[in-house]
Amino acid sequence: MEFKAQIMDEAAVTRSLARLTHEIIERNRGIENVLLVGIRRRGLPLAGYIAKNMEKFEGAAAPVGYMDITLYRDDLTQVDDLPHTAGARLPFEVTGRNVVLVDDVIFTGRTARAAMEGIFAWGRPASIQLCVLVDRGHRELPIRPDYVGRNIPTSHEELISVTVPEIDNEPLGVKLFTIR
Repeated sequence: MEFKAQIMDEAAVTRSLARLTHEIIERNRGIENVLLVGIRRRGLPLAGYIAKNMEKFEGAAAPVGYMDITLYRDDLTQVDDLPHTAGARLPFEVTGRNVVLVDDVIFTGRTARAAMEGIFAWGRPASIQLCVLVDRGHRELPIRPDYVGRNIPTSHEELISVTVPEIDNEPLGVKLFTIR
């Protein structure tokens, strides 16, 4: 992979997450019925940032959980013969609640589909909403996020990389790479 461009720096990601938080609060008329579920890996810290923003803006935060969608993928055997999963940690009842799935990048839509299937394994939410930091296009399924930090059209020869300090030991950021 060859580095092509820094698309968003820490300040831009922070502003985007603040805007996404406001959009979630507005659409749900507050946060009392909202649950945030980060899609592992980078969706989990992003969900945590949104919860912190909710605390700042609303005086309270929506509960945060996470889901590893590995076992719900439709390409499971292509990923690994014996997949390893971190499971899910949803320390709340999802039935009747507005679940906001949080992920770093949406590409084909298959991860979002797998996450929705995983949520339904835990109950029947009132709604499932999708929040992504970056939408790079190229959907293979009819899935569209409800909240998008930034649309970054890419080619199939490009890769978007979101960095979060908790995982990458780098500041928040979005980088574009060319696949060689």
